[in-house]
Amino acid sequence: MSSFSIPGYHLRLGSPLDRATLVKFMERTYQELGEASPLKHLAATVDRYLSCDTPLWMVERPGSRGSAIAVGCIWLGQATDQRSGLLHPYVLLLYVHPDHRRRGLATELLHTAHQWATAEGHPQISLQVFSENAPAQALYQKLGYQPEALLMKRSLKP
Repeated sequence: MSSFSIPGYHLRLGSPLDRATLVKFMERTYQELGEASPLKHLAATVDRYLSCDTPLWMVERPGSRGSAIAVGCIWLGQATDQRSGLLHPYVLLLYVHPDHRRRGLATELLHTAHQWATAEGHPQISLQVFSENAPAQALYQKLGYQPEALLMKRSLKP
């Protein structure tokens, strides 16, 4: 991977040792979207999918006494294109702490994922974004992502 171009931050390859931080970032993402229900399923999702085969990059800034503080990440899994059957990288999580947004960190994280996917020979990368998350949708469209499907659901009475 090439250098991370945003001064004051550095990028490092994550690992399963980053589980707790990844769960915390997932919980914050859902809380920002107004989810009030228990989020225990997020830890189960991380436990199910986090491995050395699911690339994770952490953005950190220097902390006190030489430590580093994680302020964002991108985590990739694998998806199957429903039309072609092609296996390809899928963004499981892109997160930047609110205090560090609007500095280009999410864009740099996506560029890192794009570089990795290209180097691995993947012709595409996909993601899902909540319909009410307009800032994320704008970022993804700016970077060339296009809608391909519409996820629909219906609540059922027990």
